[in-house]
Amino acid sequence: MEVERTALPGIGLRHEFVTAKGQHAAVVSHVSGRRDVVLYGSDDPDTAVATLSLNTDEANGVAELLGTARIVERLADLQRQVTGLKTVQVPIIAGSPYDGGTLGDTQARTRTGASIVAVIRAGQILASPRPDFTFDPGDLVVVVGTADGTAAVADILANG
Repeated sequence: MEVERTALPGIGLRHEFVTAKGQHAAVVSHVSGRRDVVLYGSDDPDTAVATLSLNTDEANGVAELLGTARIVERLADLQRQVTGLKTVQVPIIAGSPYDGGTLGDTQARTRTGASIVAVIRAGQILASPRPDFTFDPGDLVVVVGTADGTAAVADILANG
């Protein structure tokens, strides 16, 4: 899909696109964090026929519904395509060394070469967690790397 990005001075950014069915739409990202999903008329691409305004939390929720839930599925596909790449889900157990600890504290990538690419918490996928992300008991940590690297991350998360 081709997306045209336009700066809107004092407002934010507009990402405009046309779907495979010929529907013309845009997402306007306001500097305030609000997002507007705009649908344009088929007979007049400059006339908005509907606008859905979302606050930051709503926009994040919709983004998750539209795509981030497919991350684990895509990683599994990638694993099948790339020899030697493994994807594992490692649980954070209550009382483990990283129960309440941060991703950065693990130094997992530096120590193992494997990457923590997502965390599944209460059925929601939190993609690309930042180093200040705090683990909770019950989290499933999605790790990608070699068999040795992913096993080493599992050991770190379980034993420190």
